[in-house]
Amino acid sequence: MLVRPTDPVPCRVTVCRDCCCGSPKVTGIDHAAQLARLGEEAPVRVSECLDVCDQANVIVVQPSAAGRAAGGRPVWLGLVNDTDATEDVVAWVTAGGPGVAPLPDILDLYAFSPRLRASPEPSSGGR
Repeated sequence: MLVRPTDPVPCRVTVCRDCCCGSPKVTGIDHAAQLARLGEEAPVRVSECLDVCDQANVIVVQPSAAGRAAGGRPVWLGLVNDTDATEDVVAWVTAGGPGVAPLPDILDLYAFSPRLRASPEPSSGGR
């Protein structure tokens, strides 16, 4: 994994791998190779289901410390299901990712906002 010495907290990548993402349900991509390729450029964390199965395979690119300081926020990318899309993510992460490098137009096609989960209602205290 390449860690740039100029940024003590590099851009990070979270990859969903659970019920849909990373499974045989998503065809046309070598899931292990995708993880390995992303890991060559940034720390990668594998997550259980991120609850956006309709967007499988999901990758979340989190900003580096410099990116966060510049106002960068996590970017959710869905349907990252071929090697070209993976390479587009790798190129952006290598360029600095959120807050450092603008989101390439091609990745804008993959970007989405995750839906918020409803919070459970607070207990009424036995009323």
